[in-house]
Amino acid sequence: MKRKVISVLLALTMVVSLTACGGGSSSGGSSNSSDNSGATDNGGATDNSEAAADNGESATEGASGGSNTLTVWTWDPNFNIYAIEKAAEIYAQDHEGFTVEVSEVQSTDIETRITTAVSAGDLSTLPDIFLMQDNSFQKYATNYPDVFVPLNDKGIDFTQFSEAKVAYSTLNGTNYGIPFDNGTVINAMRIDYLEQAGFTLDDFTDITWSDYIEKGKVVLEKTGYPMMTGTTGSTDMTMMMLQSCGASLFNEDGSVNIAENEQLRKIIDIYIEMVDAGIMQEVTDWNQYVGSLNNGTCVSAVNGCWIMASITPAEDQSGKWGITNLPKLEGVDNASNYSNNGGSSWAISANCQNVDLAVDFMNSTFAGSNAFYDDIISKGALATWKPAGESEAYNQPVEYFAGDAIYAKIVDFASKTPSNVTGAFYYDARDAVGVALSNIIQQGADIDAELKTAQETVEFNMGG
Repeated sequence: MKRKVISVLLALTMVVSLTACGGGSSSGGSSNSSDNSGATDNGGATDNSEAAADNGESATEGASGGSNTLTVWTWDPNFNIYAIEKAAEIYAQDHEGFTVEVSEVQSTDIETRITTAVSAGDLSTLPDIFLMQDNSFQKYATNYPDVFVPLNDKGIDFTQFSEAKVAYSTLNGTNYGIPFDNGTVINAMRIDYLEQAGFTLDDFTDITWSDYIEKGKVVLEKTGYPMMTGTTGSTDMTMMMLQSCGASLFNEDGSVNIAENEQLRKIIDIYIEMVDAGIMQEVTDWNQYVGSLNNGTCVSAVNGCWIMASITPAEDQSGKWGITNLPKLEGVDNASNYSNNGGSSWAISANCQNVDLAVDFMNSTFAGSNAFYDDIISKGALATWKPAGESEAYNQPVEYFAGDAIYAKIVDFASKTPSNVTGAFYYDARDAVGVALSNIIQQGADIDAELKTAQETVEFNMGG
């Protein structure tokens, strides 16, 4: 592996731009948190606020039609576009003349263009390959299945990816997407603050939320800082905690599971307890959230791994952060210390004129190249492709995070993350729960009444 890649890893200047996939902020990368103002959901719901338009340029429309070129729609030049172009560069080493024609198109615009093409009954405007937010994938695969090329019999080994990641782009047993970036949840903690309170990172590893709360009270007393911050009304924490036990806001049959959801009720109780104890401090927006990390006024960040891109700009904190897993729910079946928040996956459109080439390109890079993943880690793009975690690059110590081999650790976390049901109305349900949570926390509203209203809202939106 290239020494220059290792040097970049050690410096950890890598995550300066957030992501495209699950991430964060205006800054959010593919990881993103759709609830956060200015954040992207890359796994999230909104796009990077700095690139909300198509840069005034028209996207290339239609499949290439060429024997050695593929057209691609994606967003974020520093993350997704870099990744697809690097993949093409690597593939071209063994496939002379291969190229990709990449158009920068924001995720919401990709979704709009798909809808428009289907409504017009003309898919010829679609590219060969496009990127889609994981939490939107099932909605579009459900509503517009004819847009996506089924991938089950194309030779891609989906068992080499995190099961939870694969589930986002799988519908009724059919795979429609090639997993890309990693939104695995981490608990990033200020180990210097923990030491002031008499704890180590190990004391917060493989623990329960009850343990976290009790230890958090000690940390607050000793340091004066809350364990974490979060934006008011954000459901990111709720969704992360739900997925950690394989639970969802929907049942397997697609029906809404909010009003009688025992796991959700337990999660809300924990959230209220943290707010009341002062170990969870709500802030008004994403900038305040990131500010609390950079100015040292909170102890930890429980979020998708893309949050590292928002932590590392504080150069004076290098070596003071550590990474572990998140707490798990007690008394809940299938509870684990692992979850996901954000991410995206590639799809091959039904308009592709050379499906075999598109599949082989993806299978040789995103689903089969250590060299590819070793390179794009310099942009903060972490794999959910399990073999990547075994490479030298992923096992290098990272100075910023106390010399820990955090990338291999995160890939391991991803492999243990439970899958859950997202469904076509994921964002409707998440938004409805967000309103309920805000009313409960800010106004002291009745929990049962709010969850009942949330359920009815989603059922109405579903036409039920």
